Amino acid sequence: MTSRLLMPVRADRNRGGAAPEIPEVAEVAGSTRPTAILDLGNPLVRALTARVRSESEARGAVTDRARLQVAHGIIAATVRPVYSVEDLRRVSRTLRLGRGSCSQRMAVLEAVARSLDVPTRVRGLLVDGHFWYPRFPKLRRFVPEEVLLAWPEFRLDGAWVPMAELFTGQDRPEHGGGSDGGFTNSGAETLFEAVARTGVDWDAPAACAGSAPCDLSAHLRTDLGRFTSRDELFARHGQTLCLPARTLAEPVLGRWSAGAGAGTRPRSSAA
Repeated sequence: MTSRLLMPVRADRNRGGAAPEIPEVAEVAGSTRPTAILDLGNPLVRALTARVRSESEARGAVTDRARLQVAHGIIAATVRPVYSVEDLRRVSRTLRLGRGSCSQRMAVLEAVARSLDVPTRVRGLLVDGHFWYPRFPKLRRFVPEEVLLAWPEFRLDGAWVPMAELFTGQDRPEHGGGSDGGFTNSGAETLFEAVARTGVDWDAPAACAGSAPCDLSAHLRTDLGRFTSRDELFARHGQTLCLPARTLAEPVLGRWSAGAGAGTRPRSSAA
């Protein structure tokens, strides 16, 4: 059982149960400009971008794709995964806190990309709340019915590349169970880390050859289309939780280490 009470009212919500058709629209161009969330001019964002440039040069990562792979690794290693529910949080604050949700860490990667003059945009996905059940086995009744996910895309070599395709087969290191183990949304690995290890596809079967473990299409309820920025997506469709729910949940979930399980106390740290 998932909860609808914690969610904001969406004006475009389809009450009939079937996913609404997305109308044909002009290609979304993306952008390299700063936004309220992607505050590129902040010193913390500039410092991270400088580190990405320096480490990329040291590793011989000369392409935009390679530099973003370096950035992904740095973010994964330095920004602790938690269950924060504030999707509008500025990238600089996520860096200052040293912790963030998958969505917030994806925003950090987008900010670095734009700082490197790589255009970004996002795809709005409404994902079934059941997808998060493995992380909250004792709190399922409080999991939202659907979760709004801003899935980044990057303009590389003249084509839009979803975050899931930022790493190709030869770029994925073998560790743990190997690169053929699909993402299960349980354990210590989060969606942000998973893309560097295995395929993650919301549009199977094409990219996943049908029953491959990277197929997450069964969890996708509605494709909301592409947006120039995550700011635009959330301004139009709202966040996953309503304001009262976010206000109550953030002090706890914002420090609760992702993958720790519902029975583990969140870490204590200064905000």
